[in-house]
Amino acid sequence: MLSHTRAIVAAAAFAFITGKNVAGIFDHAAGQDRRIAAECRGSRVQGFDGDRGVKFGGTLPEIYDAGDRTFVSFEADGMKARGYDRGTSTHFEVHVTDGLVQLYDHGESAWFAYDIQDAEADRSFHRGSSSGVDGAG
Repeated sequence: MLSHTRAIVAAAAFAFITGKNVAGIFDHAAGQDRRIAAECRGSRVQGFDGDRGVKFGGTLPEIYDAGDRTFVSFEADGMKARGYDRGTSTHFEVHVTDGLVQLYDHGESAWFAYDIQDAEADRSFHRGSSSGVDGAG
C-alpha cells in the first residue's frame, strides 16, 4: 500500500469503528503529522486528505480515494477490520485501541501505527495517556 493510503484507511477505520471524528493523525513510520480528517455516519465514511488536497469516502464496505482514483474495501468486526486496497492489490488488517490505530500491510509485511487527533478534546490525541508515544509500533 502507498503510505497515504495506509493513513486514510487508518483514519476511516477509526471513525467507523469508534464513531468519533478524526481531525488529524500522527504517522509513526513517517514521524509526521498528517492533515487527514474523517467522520462516519451510519455506514458512510467521508474524509479529506489535506496533504494531497483530495476527498475520500463512500458507503462501506467501499471507500473511494479521489486522488488515486481507486477503491479500498474493508469490513469491521469489533475493534478490528480487514480489507483490500485495489490500487496496489494489497490486503491489510487494522486494530483500533484507545486512540491508536495499528495497520498491518500484507504487501510490506509490516505494522504501521497512527495516533488519532481529536479536535474536540482538551488534548491533541484520542489516547488516554498523557505521556508521549515513542514511535514504536
